[in-house]
Amino acid sequence: MPTDSVAKSTKSKRVEMIRRNRSHGEGRASIPSMSRFRDDIEAEGLLPPIMRDRLYDLFGQIEKEFENLYSANLTLQERIELLAASGVDKAVIDIPDASEVGQKPKRSASQLSQRIKTTYKASTSKIVSSFRPQSTLYNLVRIYRGHRDGVWDVSASKSGHQVIGTACADHRARIFSIETGHCLVQYVGHQGSINSIRFHPSQDLVLTASGDETAHIWRPQVTLQSHSEVVKSHSSGEDDIESSEKEDADETADQIHEGAKLRTAQMELTGHVGVVMAADWMAGGSQVITASWDRQAILHDVETGEQINTLTGHIQELNEVRAHPSQRLVVTSSKDTTFRLWDFRDPFMKVNVFQGHTQPVTSAVFAGGDKIVSGSDDRTVKVWDLKNMRSPMATIRLDSSINRISVSSVNNVIAIPHDNRNIRLFDLNGVRIGRLPRTNRQGHTRMVCAVCWADDNSVSNLFSCGFDRQVLGWNINLQIKE
Repeated sequence: MPTDSVAKSTKSKRVEMIRRNRSHGEGRASIPSMSRFRDDIEAEGLLPPIMRDRLYDLFGQIEKEFENLYSANLTLQERIELLAASGVDKAVIDIPDASEVGQKPKRSASQLSQRIKTTYKASTSKIVSSFRPQSTLYNLVRIYRGHRDGVWDVSASKSGHQVIGTACADHRARIFSIETGHCLVQYVGHQGSINSIRFHPSQDLVLTASGDETAHIWRPQVTLQSHSEVVKSHSSGEDDIESSEKEDADETADQIHEGAKLRTAQMELTGHVGVVMAADWMAGGSQVITASWDRQAILHDVETGEQINTLTGHIQELNEVRAHPSQRLVVTSSKDTTFRLWDFRDPFMKVNVFQGHTQPVTSAVFAGGDKIVSGSDDRTVKVWDLKNMRSPMATIRLDSSINRISVSSVNNVIAIPHDNRNIRLFDLNGVRIGRLPRTNRQGHTRMVCAVCWADDNSVSNLFSCGFDRQVLGWNINLQIKE
């Protein structure tokens, strides 16, 4: 099972590299596909039509079978972990060793079935009790649909509007209403995959970073002003609708409400010669920091677009950049296994390099005002104190690579998205709080790329996005302890 997980993670990472670097000029033609393969064979006349059609059919069956086996593998692994956590002897599960594969089973099917039934009956109460807190603590509230490719980033508005923004490989950024799930606006001004999105701390401005080597500042003012009208029209008569009818209505609304298209940026920030992976607002919102695969981060002036400072030193591509919400501090994450803290409060700009990880650092964010939380492909999340960053305060060891994490400003809870579709919650001391549900009807079906807390929202206070094109809104009740 670990081999399948690693293979799936590697495949997702390769596709991520291709899609993030995809420009408008290349489009989807830069990604090898079955249709391209079919065109090549037909053009060269390599196979007769009957054999060719049969070959395509076999490829489709193989791909479908692989997906089914992978899903079944993950489900079996979860059941084994659950039984082990419930105190069931692993010998009862009777998993064959590698040396026993292909040999005749020692027990008949009926005997094995009876023993499994007995085991489940003996541990039913423990298993059910382990599920009850999950359903109480973590509820999936809404699915935000519309994107046609992997969603790389999600962000919540900080200026009072109950909206979220999403960045996608389909070259579009979307603004969704949290309450209704309707797409209010689509920004289509970029010519490449949009890799990150951030809202201005106080104004109706949005910052996006793209594979077209630019970052854009744009204003969805008209849409946000009409947001209250959309919510009002959606909520009128809602109590008269059955729950099943609500779901059908929501799905129909998601298909209809594509939102107005915005094509022009208020400001285009240039200067990078590689994919811009992330961008963030500096404290106060008058400056912007961008990070790129050209191994540099650039500080820009928002009004003029002028480049104020260029941050160099990383020896490999940058994965993310985050600015402190109230101080002139910036942290950059890189594939060179380090993250750097840049202090603009000093006239000479101090920089500190931290080498606490053994694989690329995928995310590093500020937490609680005086801490940094970093995540890496080495499957660890580490909590650092800004006052003493020689060693981490806490180290969280996990079973899958970490993507863009988020820390709740109210509860100081870390939400950790994984390559293996999980989203886990920990506190800043490294104590496990729980894992969000992941079933056929709830949760992501592919790699979770990013998460975002919205602490001031009562409907959904955590949002996640993934490679399955979905954006999910969760309600996390952190007042109840497991």
